[in-house]
Amino acid sequence: MIRPIVKDVLFLGQKSVPATKEDLPVAQDLQDTLNANRDRCVGMAANMIGVKKRIIIVSMGLANVVMFNPTITQKREPYETEEGCLSLTGVRKTTRFKTITLEYTDINWKRQRQVYSGWTAQIIQHECAHLDGVII
Repeated sequence: MIRPIVKDVLFLGQKSVPATKEDLPVAQDLQDTLNANRDRCVGMAANMIGVKKRIIIVSMGLANVVMFNPTITQKREPYETEEGCLSLTGVRKTTRFKTITLEYTDINWKRQRQVYSGWTAQIIQHECAHLDGVII
């Protein structure tokens, strides 16, 4: 189901709680909502659709990947950039890292550990910041 985008900074500023298997249906809502906003969005956190759970979706070209309880365990090569957000107006400056190591649970509820770099790493960092209540 396509959900409305949350723009309430008080809600977005709250930390998300861990996701469980019962939250698997949120993955489809994230997928549907991201696809409906594909022209202006490359990733989403569950709190952007009103669900305060640690779940993100990232567009990786031809496929969207849903990640439950993502944790960045390593960050390398910081750089300054500007980012926009579907939940907020305008762009803001922020520091990101060129390469990250991420641990997460996949859609089949299996734990994964992956290294990401470049644009994909930047998207993941932005969405993980949402989960921590950081408004960028």
